Amino acid sequence: MNLTPDVSANVDGWGISVPDLDSAVAAIAARASRSESFSVFTLNLDHVVKLRRDAAFRSAYRQATLITADGAPVAWLARQKGAHVSRATGADLVLPLVEEAARRQIPVYLFGSTGTVLAKAGRAFATHTNDLIDIAGTEAPPHGFDPTGPAADAAIARIAASGARIAFLALGAPKQEIFAARAQAQGVRCGFVCIGAALDFIAGAQVRAPKVMQDTGTEWLWRLATNPRRLAARYSQCAVLLADLAVVQPLRQRRSSTSLSRQSRQL
Repeated sequence: MNLTPDVSANVDGWGISVPDLDSAVAAIAARASRSESFSVFTLNLDHVVKLRRDAAFRSAYRQATLITADGAPVAWLARQKGAHVSRATGADLVLPLVEEAARRQIPVYLFGSTGTVLAKAGRAFATHTNDLIDIAGTEAPPHGFDPTGPAADAAIARIAASGARIAFLALGAPKQEIFAARAQAQGVRCGFVCIGAALDFIAGAQVRAPKVMQDTGTEWLWRLATNPRRLAARYSQCAVLLADLAVVQPLRQRRSSTSLSRQSRQL
């Protein structure tokens, strides 16, 4: 069974290697069972905005083992290129992965957010799996945590020593991706899965959008309404980027193709 099919799609040059949620869970669990060193990133428009301007983020993304389509616009853009891609967010990955980890007896590690959130999420995982999940460790790094500094290396060493085979990273982008790439480069035999605010949702520290908004790709409206001051500028940048990717670039490509065709006929 091919657990990482060639989806043959990219968004702004960044390839999506996993087509859907079920494939992502299967691929992650299989690698974790084999004690591989790998990373999992979930591509959304905010990431693409950051990738255009952040060299360290680009370097981390180039090392990613698995990339899913986190945002509905990213999945839509991939489908416009003929790929069979559906949304697989970090928040949606967590509980199915915890279930599979419990079934396969794969130890997990929770890294990021706050101590209170980690404790509540851990209890939720235990309840969800009838106490079968093996949580090898939890850690909430201090404010201002540097994913490239000595504190990061010390944390990576603790994760490695814990015996965890899946580490859920809840640091937010680009910190979690840069940290995952650093751990992977050190050869830690663990999968580093970047999940953003997923643990906050599970612990009840943040309220996720209703299911109907998740399913219709309008979850961003909920997030904007609940935190406009923090997200207004970010989503404005994402809107400009989406217009560029969905309208401007295709028009430019069509004009270029037309020009080349005319030149060919003239020759």
